[in-house]
Amino acid sequence: MLRLDLDILKQWIARSSRVLDLGCGDGTLLHSLKQSHDIEGYGLEIDAAQITACIAKGVNVIETDINQGLSHFGDDSFDTVVMTYSLQTLKRPDKTIAEMLRIGKECVVTFPNFGSIRARSHLVFKGRMPVTKQLSWQWYDTPNIHFCTVKDFEALCRDMNIRILNREFTTQHSPDRQLKGIWPNLFGETAIYHLSK
Repeated sequence: MLRLDLDILKQWIARSSRVLDLGCGDGTLLHSLKQSHDIEGYGLEIDAAQITACIAKGVNVIETDINQGLSHFGDDSFDTVVMTYSLQTLKRPDKTIAEMLRIGKECVVTFPNFGSIRARSHLVFKGRMPVTKQLSWQWYDTPNIHFCTVKDFEALCRDMNIRILNREFTTQHSPDRQLKGIWPNLFGETAIYHLSK
């Protein structure tokens, strides 16, 4: 079963389009899009076990470190470039987003919102870095190096003249579901953005 954020982003991907998934993991999203949208998809992944899982699913995957850049792809090579839950692990997320919009007509980015009330409460009441379903590592072994909030991300988009076509937020908790549309920076646990130049 796909995560809720993947169900949402699938709505923003056109049928029969070319899709590149950065940090594609085990290829679940690309495999699902191939079945539901008849896309031509490619994934970039660095983890050998995940690459093996992609191959088992019949997903086209290239072993690559996103931090090394995307210069081997030409301008507008893809209709949509997707990156789920990898933004916060990159050395220069701003440069990667710029590259995504160079090689893709549109892009979709999801990330854990470090400004959510659950993350803030964890820091306030426990005095420790939060460990949640979305942020599942300890501070010392986390691949996450650039935590950001919804407000931080939207400020970056303004600074880079990036258009926000759509945005959605997900959360696991009942009271937060009703409030995430009003105060996404406070109540959205996962942010999902659909962007263009």
